[in-house]
Amino acid sequence: MTQNPAAVVDEETFSVRRTIRIEAPVERVWSAVTEPEHISRWFGQTVLAGQGAGATGTMTFPDYGAIPLRVEEYDEPHRITYCWGNDDAQDARPDVLDPATSTVFTFTLEAVDGGTQLTVVESGFERTSDPRANLASHGEGWTLELDKLVALLEGDA
Repeated sequence: MTQNPAAVVDEETFSVRRTIRIEAPVERVWSAVTEPEHISRWFGQTVLAGQGAGATGTMTFPDYGAIPLRVEEYDEPHRITYCWGNDDAQDARPDVLDPATSTVFTFTLEAVDGGTQLTVVESGFERTSDPRANLASHGEGWTLELDKLVALLEGDA
C-alpha cells in the first residue's frame, strides 16, 4: 500500500488538509469519493438522494449515528465538496443540516504518473462547539479514513 503523510491541522485557518497518492486511475478514485455504495466501503454508511450539487442525505458512523450531508459543488471528475453537520451542536436536530455549525470538505483529484493525487481540505471548524478538539479529531480521522481508501483502491483491503 502506498504510504502517505498524515493530515495537517491548521489552527490559524481552522482547517485540516491531507494530500495523498493512490495507485488507481482518477475515474476509480472519483467513484470512491462520490458514489454512496463506494463511500460506504471505506468511510461512513452513506445515503444520498440524487447526484451532483444539491444532493442531500446522511452519513452514518458506528457509535455516532447519522449526520446530515449535502453536496455543495460537483465538477466530475476533478472536485466535489460536501457540507456535513457533524458537530455536537447538531444533536437537537440531527436530521437537519445547520450551516451555522457545519463544516465543509472538498476532495480534489489530479491525475499523476501511475495514479491519482487526492487532496481533502475540511474547513469551518471555527463554527463548531469545540473548534480545537474538532480539528484534532478530524485530523486523526482523515488520516485513518483516507488510509482505508488507499488500501481499498490498491487492493489491500
